[in-house]
Amino acid sequence: MKVAKEHRILLCPQAIKLLRPLIENASNGSDYLFTGNKPGAHLSSMALLQLLRRLERSDLTAHGFRSTFRDWARETTDYPREVAEAALAHTIRDKTEAAYARGDLFEKRRVMMEHWGRYLSNKTG
Repeated sequence: MKVAKEHRILLCPQAIKLLRPLIENASNGSDYLFTGNKPGAHLSSMALLQLLRRLERSDLTAHGFRSTFRDWARETTDYPREVAEAALAHTIRDKTEAAYARGDLFEKRRVMMEHWGRYLSNKTG
């Protein structure tokens, strides 16, 4: 995210299942699940890119993962554009529209992310 506004993240049940062991084993006292090298720090924005390089997957990017989600939402679902954009923490550029969009579409995003989780689970077995 490029803005300082709080963005509540919704995790589908499949993601929670994958992360549960990390949560249960996190005893470092950090506020972050994915900690950085320094005490109290989180992973940098470059961490995923560095991992992909170590895996020799130069064909993949962090933005590509986000783009895959957006393509799925646009091409295979009927979710409104603004719900998918909110899931990606994209800001509304039109200042008038943004002034009236005070909510974060949390419940609509929850339903969409559960659908996304089912979609990914079916693709990966």
